[in-house]
Amino acid sequence: MKQQLQVMLTLQDQINTVVNENWREQNFAWYRAIWVESAELLDHYGWKWWKKQLPEMDQVKLELVDIWHFGLSLELQKGSPQEVAETMLKEFAGSERTAGDFRENLESFTLNTLATKQFDVAGFVQLLADAEMSFAELYQRYVGKNVLNRFRQDNGYKDGSYVKNWAGREDNEHLAEIAGLLDSSTADYSDQVYKALQARYRELALT
Repeated sequence: MKQQLQVMLTLQDQINTVVNENWREQNFAWYRAIWVESAELLDHYGWKWWKKQLPEMDQVKLELVDIWHFGLSLELQKGSPQEVAETMLKEFAGSERTAGDFRENLESFTLNTLATKQFDVAGFVQLLADAEMSFAELYQRYVGKNVLNRFRQDNGYKDGSYVKNWAGREDNEHLAEIAGLLDSSTADYSDQVYKALQARYRELALT
């Protein structure tokens, strides 16, 4: 787990630096982004008592991954990926949870985020348990989304030249397919995902 935490923190540091090389000095409101993503997450889980709603669990997990991006960014304000990985590992180890009331736990997590303007790691671990999302799944989904974000930036996302649909399918669909074919336990998993995305983009989007 420590190695995977360090990989994710390093990847987050890299993508933040691509967007703004001095991101640590900018004091971005990462906590606010977490709060907004939490509201979107609740919409996908369902909260309206006046209509039938079933949790859209794949979307719920995608939102949890988005929250994780912002949470890692907050944690990285405290030190290097190596230093922060040590601290987060202890927080994960001391926060093993069983599934509970997802809506109430999400509200508690959001309240803690707003009150402290920090990342509530223990609260996030609880949400993972509620969503039946393992750390291994979080890692696979996070690395995939992070690589896709970096790939988009590298291929003209900012100036509008990036092609998001490849052969009639969005890039995130191709990502999900590629990620399912690769072994996420390998040390160079993120590099493998990037290279596979690049090969498919050149084959389908640029031909």
